[in-house]
Amino acid sequence: MLKKDQLFERRKQRVRTTLRSTAYGRPRLSVFRSSKHIYVQVIDDLKGVTLVSASTLDKELKDTLKTGADKAAAEAVGKLVAERAKKAGIDKVVFDRGGYIYHGRIKALADGAREGGLEF
Repeated sequence: MLKKDQLFERRKQRVRTTLRSTAYGRPRLSVFRSSKHIYVQVIDDLKGVTLVSASTLDKELKDTLKTGADKAAAEAVGKLVAERAKKAGIDKVVFDRGGYIYHGRIKALADGAREGGLEF
């Protein structure tokens, strides 16, 4: 029987494999969620480089947020990464939720990024 972390890794790889087949050269908006913070990166997989990133630990957000582990924080990070991506000339991305289920903080982050102007 597989352990919980092994199932998570399988799910993460399955999501990434699907994204690769449907990305058509667009950058990937990758999410990492810990118990205290949330981190987002826009990654160009063709070159293997991170184009922009944002997290609840950024100076711009850290002082304004009550905690880094709620939906409001996730939405603020989504808006911040969308703003930074727009400055870098990125309009369309593919959303890589990793192995996380699309609800709660992950959904709030995606909604914030859409409000900020990213298309996915």
